[in-house]
Amino acid sequence: MFNFNQNQNDNMNFANQNSQDIAIPRTFMASVFSWMFFALAITAIFAYYFSTNVAFFKSLYDVDPVTGRVGMSGLGWIVMLSPLAVVLIMSFGFNKLSSSILTLLFVGYSFLMGMSLSFIFFAYTTGSIFLTFAVTAGTFGVMALVGYTTNTDLTKFGSIMMMALVGIIIASLVNMFMHSSSLDWLISIAGVLIFTGLTAYDVQKLKRIAGGVEYGTEPTKKLVIMGALRLYLDFINLFLFLLRFMGNRK
Repeated sequence: MFNFNQNQNDNMNFANQNSQDIAIPRTFMASVFSWMFFALAITAIFAYYFSTNVAFFKSLYDVDPVTGRVGMSGLGWIVMLSPLAVVLIMSFGFNKLSSSILTLLFVGYSFLMGMSLSFIFFAYTTGSIFLTFAVTAGTFGVMALVGYTTNTDLTKFGSIMMMALVGIIIASLVNMFMHSSSLDWLISIAGVLIFTGLTAYDVQKLKRIAGGVEYGTEPTKKLVIMGALRLYLDFINLFLFLLRFMGNRK
């Protein structure tokens, strides 16, 4: 009788452990996606809000009264570069900053991105922006599902995507001086392919991280925010590259 009860208890403990092993990664991933969607909502709301503020938009640019050329104002440069600064602070300060500070920085980053992305409502029609957003959401969802469910190791694939990303960053900087429409077209195609692939890779990487964390701890909370930031960047960049193809300019 004793052995039977002991075996029964062992089986129950094993079942509970298995249940926890499954629940923790799912909870971790659910938190990552929740924060990502929350940040996207903030960005979308404030991008639209600032696009309706003509005075704000004009303050971002300086117009030469003689040549008529449009250049970035001091405020414009701050708005454009401040999101990058926040990402660098979050990345390099990961070990030193608390989860609360990282969360505040992430929320602030999504707000700043809303300010910097307000220009798309002036450059493209509203209908094409929403259509592109819907296509981006569908593509992102499919690739996130692939990354979460596939048994194929995407590590090497992800490394190739990261090298390709460095390549298009360099190409984009070069094209700022060349102003080549052909190169811009190739960069746009590469950008769509790269961030589509990175979505699957990043989701798989986060799933593996989720399998080795203790949910509710300070390090795990920080990993949730950084994971949300990574997926947010995948989504935003995929959206912007798709907008080059699907956006109808005003």
